[in-house]
Amino acid sequence: MTIQRSIEAAVPFRWVAAGSVYGVVDVERTLRQAGIGYVLGVRGNHWFGSWATSQLIAGEAKDITANLPEQTWHRLSTGSGTKGERLYGWAYLPLADLDAEVFDCPIAGLRTRGLLIRRNIADGDLAYFTTWCPKGTIMQELVNVEGTRWRIEDCFETAKNEFGLDHNETRSWHGWHRHVSLVMLGYAVMPSVRYQANSLK
Repeated sequence: MTIQRSIEAAVPFRWVAAGSVYGVVDVERTLRQAGIGYVLGVRGNHWFGSWATSQLIAGEAKDITANLPEQTWHRLSTGSGTKGERLYGWAYLPLADLDAEVFDCPIAGLRTRGLLIRRNIADGDLAYFTTWCPKGTIMQELVNVEGTRWRIEDCFETAKNEFGLDHNETRSWHGWHRHVSLVMLGYAVMPSVRYQANSLK
């Protein structure tokens, strides 16, 4: 698992964001043990349950969301896009405050497990996320973490269009890895080249 290798290599990172295509069970366990926060996409039938909270919650994400009062929703931005701010409706439900040491985490303290929901303003389309964060983390920070996926996907799209990230016919992992590594290195160098070129004008 890439995340496990990153942890073992002491790569510094505080958060992980991922879409629902990745699944969450093993990823959640690994990140909790490492004391790293996450915002992970899940499907509408993913089950959530709360305990030791004033509002008891139990059921599939889509059913929980259907019963939320309108005042639960807040319009927040995930960052700037090509057409301005990426605004969505957001709702956040803390489910439990848990001691990180229970998960063999080396970093002591309370962590909050929660359900984050994104609602498209235009068509009401919903997306669901399971979250794990230090107690007291505000919803905007969780939204910012989820929003980083847009920037990463934009980077990959640019790397495909400008540097041929997806233009390879390799039949081995090593060949694929070398191609991707060289393309991403070239992509990383370009902002420096652009900055230096612009500074000479």
